[in-house]
Amino acid sequence: MSVLENLGLGVLRSLDPETAHGLAIKALQSGLVPLPRAIVSDRLQTRVAGLDLPNPVGLAAGFDKNATALAGLARAGFGFVEVGAATPRPQQGNARPRLFRLTQDLAVINRFGFNNDGAQAIAARLAQRPAGMVLGLNLGANKDSSDRAGDFAQVLRMTGAYIDFATVNVSSPNTERLRDLQGATALAALLAGVMSARQELARPIPVFLKIAPDLSDTDLAEIADVALAARIDAIIATNTTLSREGLTSPQAQETGGLSGAPLFEKSTRVLARLSHLTGGAVPLIGVGGVSSAQQAYAKIRAGASAVQLYSALVYEGLSLVARINQGLAELLERDGLDNVAQAVGRDRDKWL
Repeated sequence: MSVLENLGLGVLRSLDPETAHGLAIKALQSGLVPLPRAIVSDRLQTRVAGLDLPNPVGLAAGFDKNATALAGLARAGFGFVEVGAATPRPQQGNARPRLFRLTQDLAVINRFGFNNDGAQAIAARLAQRPAGMVLGLNLGANKDSSDRAGDFAQVLRMTGAYIDFATVNVSSPNTERLRDLQGATALAALLAGVMSARQELARPIPVFLKIAPDLSDTDLAEIADVALAARIDAIIATNTTLSREGLTSPQAQETGGLSGAPLFEKSTRVLARLSHLTGGAVPLIGVGGVSSAQQAYAKIRAGASAVQLYSALVYEGLSLVARINQGLAELLERDGLDNVAQAVGRDRDKWL
């Protein structure tokens, strides 16, 4: 991390978390953020769900909710970027404060509630996306919708022409009863609607499913069966957790979803379990607590074809992307592997 980046992070951490996040987005929009050089290596290039990625380190949804910083993110060294979540209509989300740093735990709690500018405005920005980036959109539902399952398909119809993949997000804990859509019957119906909407696109794109970490083995088995039956292209494991186990920060009891370091083991066990349940038939993307090359590599060896970051960027800055990719290339070389795909799932059984 450079001195300049360290100073900038110090300034941001002195501010209210949501204000700091807004300033970070504005800095990316302005082009004033010093961005690390991209790490280029044949070992890191991989193919996931038909998408050719220059490296397996992606940006998770939620960082750029409204797709306003695409130009800066395209130059930040990510292998792929996911923006959103987008809902059919704009919505304010929950009342502030709704974002909390848990510095002692290297974690974050948020209860945003799908605040966003709406699919129409976001689609207009996606249409002006920079060339060359692999870009996805997280699909959401309006809080007051009478047909939440239908909202996901509606957002895909409105934005699908401008993205490379779409993620069905039924795992946010911040919209009341949204996680009920993870039940087998409800999820099957929702995915059928989304897959039907995909077929209406001039260029059908991969559809991913993002799940929660707070699921029983029975729940996971049902989700795996539904995902396989629906021919989902990839599963993202996992979203934030409602657990507060082991936290020491004063803000630990704030309501919302917890992300960051405390989520690493829990999310990785869910990932490995899904890899086992699907037999590797569905690519998995590992999210939750990744803040080093070693942790990214652990998720890959547990069954992930790629990983995503978000909360660690609060504490480590965007230079973390290059550090993880450089470290991954070195770990693959150490283990005599020519490509990251060769490492996928090698340690899966250790997590079961």
